[in-house]
This record gives sequence, C-alpha cells and structure tokens, in this order.
Amino acid sequence: MQDQNEDTEWNAALRKHGIIPKRQGAEGTDHKSLQEDEELTKVQSVVKTYEQMTQDELEELDDLNEEDERVLEMYRLQRLAELQSNQRKAVFGSVLEISGPDYVDEITKAGADLWVVLHLYKQGIPLCTLINQYLSELARKFPATKFVKAISTTCIANYPDKNLPTIFVYRGGNIRVQFVGPLMFGGMKLTRDDLEWQLAEAGVVKTDLEENPRKEIPDALLGSLRSTGNRWKDDSDED
Repeated sequence: MQDQNEDTEWNAALRKHGIIPKRQGAEGTDHKSLQEDEELTKVQSVVKTYEQMTQDELEELDDLNEEDERVLEMYRLQRLAELQSNQRKAVFGSVLEISGPDYVDEITKAGADLWVVLHLYKQGIPLCTLINQYLSELARKFPATKFVKAISTTCIANYPDKNLPTIFVYRGGNIRVQFVGPLMFGGMKLTRDDLEWQLAEAGVVKTDLEENPRKEIPDALLGSLRSTGNRWKDDSDED
C-alpha cells in the first residue's frame, strides 16, 4: 500500500474525506474554514468504519454527493486490488507431492511469474528426508513460492540415485537453477537456513537472513559445484 504520508493528489483526496489521517508535519491544517471543518466532520462520520462495512451497508450510503461517492468507490477498488494481490501471494504454504503425469500442469504451466521449487528424492536417503522436512518449513514461510516434491524415477526414468537429492528451480516453465547431488547441499550438515540462503541466492525467495549461514564455503566453490551439477545428464548416460 502506498505511503499515506506522501504528498500526492490521491492522498489529498483521501485525507479530505477522512479515509486516511492528516499528513504528518503538513502546514496550514490549523487554518481550515469552519465550513470545510463541518464538511470534513460529516464525511468522516460516514466513512470512519468504511473498511468494516458490509456490501449492503455500503449501498445504504445514498446521501453522499457525487464527489464523495467517487472517492469512496476509488478507495474500495484500491482496497479490493490490494486484498486480491495478497491472496495471490499466499496461495500455497505446503509442499505438493506429484508424479510424472502431473509435471506439465503443476510445473510447466504453473505461471509465467511464479517460482516453483521441485525436489526429486527417494525414500531411504537421509538427506532427501531432511530436505523434505526443511522444504515443508520454507513453504510455510514463503507461501508465494510453489514447493513441489516427487520421487525421482516417477518424473525422470532411470534417474541415478547418486544425483539425489536434486532441486530444480523453475520460472515460467523453464529451469533457472539446479542443485544436483549431496555435495551441492553440504551433506547431512545442511541446515534449514543453509537451504533458505541457497534459494535466496537463486532469487526464489526474499530471505530475512543477513548473511550466508555457512561462511566457510566460498562462493567460488559453490559456483563450481553448480557447474558440476549441470553435467548430471552426461553422468546418467554413462551409467
């Protein structure tokens, strides 16, 4: 929502009708005419609980003049847009389990502006289990990101176990980042903050962590590991 203290024409209209408070530090607010004060008081009495009103109650506000109605309608549309935007940003919150047939609908067609994190795993691999646990926690923390998991061979036939765990990060249906194999995650020493930082570095989430929780791993080494991970197909062919 825009800054209510900002000196804009839109905010001035909202202040006039008592929808937002007077601008802090504004000059001249003590020199309003009596007529303006009376008009402001009247409108404030009508709109002071505007956001709490039901649709039926809003429709009963038939004693407002054309200007009042225009401002209220603009404000209603603005609030509706904000609510819809917040709802779109919080549509997930858990990790979705999929199989091969679900891949296209759940990942490729997920949305042009949506980040999708896919974890390929197998049961019985401790690091895969650990990452699934962390992803469940991160999914709750970052509900605007879609977190998905799948048993590796249900999505990619004959996918080698040595490449597990694997995380593919998608946006617009295309792979943007991939983390392949246990070295990419630092093995069982991996913490949730480590994984969150890796996803934040890839641009997937906006972390509140101030620095890399695993300082001892140089960025150059991480870059090298990512390059190694990109060759998983070649390794798979040799197998």
